[in-house]
Amino acid sequence: MLNLPNCLTLLRLFAIPVFLVFLLDLRYREALTVFVAAGITDALDGAIARLTHSKTTLGAYLDPAADKLLLLSAFIALGFVAELPRWLVIIVLSRDVIVVLGYFLLFAMTQRAIEIRPSIIGKLATFFQLSAVSLVLLSLVRGRPLLPALEECVFYLAGLMTAGAGLQYVYRGLRWVQYQEEAKG
Repeated sequence: MLNLPNCLTLLRLFAIPVFLVFLLDLRYREALTVFVAAGITDALDGAIARLTHSKTTLGAYLDPAADKLLLLSAFIALGFVAELPRWLVIIVLSRDVIVVLGYFLLFAMTQRAIEIRPSIIGKLATFFQLSAVSLVLLSLVRGRPLLPALEECVFYLAGLMTAGAGLQYVYRGLRWVQYQEEAKG
């Protein structure tokens, strides 16, 4: 069902190519504005869905997909132009590829969908990833880093939290398979 939260999520999806065009055309202020606006729609769609009791199955899949696509697009583009450390881009991309492949592998093995619930460490990873992208965009707008030490600290925290969340999702997936096997037997 297409309700207001789902429309906001679709708006975030449509913002991704606009963000990328601005970023790659070196229009950093506009890219930062679109990125922040997309982040606001993320906060709004979830709050509205909870407050109005209008959560939908479509939204349950679309919202995290929009979040991931926005962040992955930002990381790939900023990594491509060497504004984010390569090691951080690789950690973020690897974690998401492993989680998605793991999900489909588990489904293929069991013919059951696993519910992926975000953990505290996963939410922290997302927070630090968003912070890393925002700081880099702000640095590009200003023409210099705001606080280089803060930027570096955020990069390391984003990498650490992202790797930790990835390991946690792998562990959860393996436990889920073990539970499925025990339930059969």
